Amino acid sequence: MADHKRKGDENRMETSYRTIREYAEDEFVERKSRFIGSVQPCKTEEDALRFIEQKRKQYWDATHNVYAYILRNGGLKRCSDDGEPQGTAGRPVLDVLEKEGLTDICVIATRYFGGIMLGAGGLVRAYSHTSKIAVDAAEILNLSVCYRYRMSFEYPLYGKISYILPNYPLKVLDSDFGELVRMEFLVRYDRREAFLKALTELTNGQVVPEALDSCFEDL
Repeated sequence: MADHKRKGDENRMETSYRTIREYAEDEFVERKSRFIGSVQPCKTEEDALRFIEQKRKQYWDATHNVYAYILRNGGLKRCSDDGEPQGTAGRPVLDVLEKEGLTDICVIATRYFGGIMLGAGGLVRAYSHTSKIAVDAAEILNLSVCYRYRMSFEYPLYGKISYILPNYPLKVLDSDFGELVRMEFLVRYDRREAFLKALTELTNGQVVPEALDSCFEDL
């Protein structure tokens, strides 16, 4: 079966996305057929293809190694039935990833045929379940745009500033206690202005953080 390709909206400004932290797998048996679901975070199509090849080598004696992946870069989505009847394997695996809202992810659904035919409906359910248990075995990350700042201030302000930090989706990356307190931190995009306003009011404008860059982080 030929791969399916679909393009997302590349012009949409992205402020958050869902993916997984690291590799995970799970398996089950359906009418004597063994199904193994393996899932891996992937940033590029090369990452996904490398993972697919790795699993094909690991499960070289399997009847099928079905796959699906979704990438943020270009909104690329691909799936393959790997010899199963068209639409009964790769598409159901991909559907699960879409329903879960996941991206930068690749799932391999490996099948060892047990001698009992499942029928088209049975295959769709089995491959959907394989994808779902693989995803459920992984740790989900809800990543949002975060802005990185650096600030410095006098020691008397440290107690006040430390007190308000837990009230915001914020992560302190580094602290240095020299002549001044120097702090580097990430704050989630949707709470950035509120935090900066609170900081200004709390310090009477004495502390003005320096904006450095932005990244995606699970805050």
